[in-house]
Amino acid sequence: MQRIPNMNFAALTEPFVDYPQLQERILSVLQALPDDVQRDFVDDPLFGTAVDNYEPGKGWTLHMPMPGLAGEGSRRVVLRPKLEMASEAFTKYIIAHEFAHAFLRNGGWGEITDVEEAADALAASWGFHKPATAR
Repeated sequence: MQRIPNMNFAALTEPFVDYPQLQERILSVLQALPDDVQRDFVDDPLFGTAVDNYEPGKGWTLHMPMPGLAGEGSRRVVLRPKLEMASEAFTKYIIAHEFAHAFLRNGGWGEITDVEEAADALAASWGFHKPATAR
């Protein structure tokens, strides 16, 4: 599979600047994705990433682009900062799983209609299998 040279993922990794290990793992996953998936994310102004900033007792905020035309909802992958401390395999799996949801627009994949199973299957097809242990 030919990689897209110099694909710019800065806008997708920038929200994680305070979490350098997580930022590097996000970039690593993005670079491993098929060309059509990379293009889908980079070329879609309604797609982006964000840090989950939930605080007990306060809640959280999430800024998303306004939806486009009918059927063109905004898409946002939100990752928790605690992934910074998780194992590399688990973190990359979670990142790929969430990117799979975004690519599938939270739908099924082929014959798989369950959205969680579809995201797992697509992430696995990209080389990111669910680890036997969670952390």
